[in-house]
Amino acid sequence: MTAVQPVSRAESVDLPPPPFDLPRRCALFLDLDGTLAPIMPRPDDVGPDPRRAHLVARLREAFDDRVAVVSGRALPDLDHILDGGVTAIAAVHGLVRRAADGAIIDRQPHAGLEDARRILGELAHCERGLLFEDKGLSVALHYRAAPACADAVIEAAERLSQATGLVLQLGDMVAELRTPGADKGAAVRAFLREAPFTGATPVFIGDDLTDEDGFVAAKRLGGFGVLVGEPRPTEARHRLADPAAVFQWLEGLTVPVIA
Repeated sequence: MTAVQPVSRAESVDLPPPPFDLPRRCALFLDLDGTLAPIMPRPDDVGPDPRRAHLVARLREAFDDRVAVVSGRALPDLDHILDGGVTAIAAVHGLVRRAADGAIIDRQPHAGLEDARRILGELAHCERGLLFEDKGLSVALHYRAAPACADAVIEAAERLSQATGLVLQLGDMVAELRTPGADKGAAVRAFLREAPFTGATPVFIGDDLTDEDGFVAAKRLGGFGVLVGEPRPTEARHRLADPAAVFQWLEGLTVPVIA
């Protein structure tokens, strides 16, 4: 099976909240769902939010544009939800990346996606509560509204991964099959090679298992990760309870002392 599993060897211990006094040349890498937005029953339930847009604008000003969103969502979806307020975005777990200068780095979809798209789509039609999502470079089957189907969904995704060579990405109540390539950690490293992120201390904030790659990259590059949600084994150094706590912390970072 071709599968991505998070690199995490830490014990499941509670972590302190992140500090407000970050290094002056710091870069923020933010997940969306479960971090900047609460987890919703359906991906389409998340939309633009004035408070989020205002916060992101203040962060970009405070950190001299060293703010990027790194998410599993597709790029057009992120632009819609963020109301066009963020230029630097890594979408589909890093497979699509738009640099701060607007240049888009993309790749061709894997040939196996055609079979995965058909089979997962058929499963979604057969079971009430399953939700199929097509991101172009990946396809996903959400089972949040049908938790009893978890084992069957994961087994089907594992078989498809073995048969096609697609990468199996397990997330929060979702099984995703994606084109092989960059992950969230690779996206962080790529941003830090480009202006205005060059030489900055990375801080990665995320909630899901897919964010562990971002935590690892941030730690290896002299920064740290911030886990959002309940304590679990993680490479993050700090933890915040939920998106509300994330907002409270981020709003505290925009004070002039770090500007």
